[in-house]
Amino acid sequence: MSYRLEFAPRVHRQLHRLPRDIQVRLAAAMEALAANPRPHGVKKLSGEENLYRIRAGDYRIIYQIRDKELIVLIVKVAHRREVYRV
Repeated sequence: MSYRLEFAPRVHRQLHRLPRDIQVRLAAAMEALAANPRPHGVKKLSGEENLYRIRAGDYRIIYQIRDKELIVLIVKVAHRREVYRV
């Protein structure tokens, strides 16, 4: 049972601003989410409904799991010091 990855519109801009080596690392982590959206080390964000985060080095991937549609929606990608700011 594989999930489909979808991206919020701003995620593409966030990724293109990052160095190429970071983009490759994040892409591998996001592809792994399609196979297993709740891997070891995943954290549910408190105060947010149905949002999770996974670490990829100093960067964080914030995503939403839609089990009924088998979709993982990537909401935000940023450095750990910036990712939780509104």
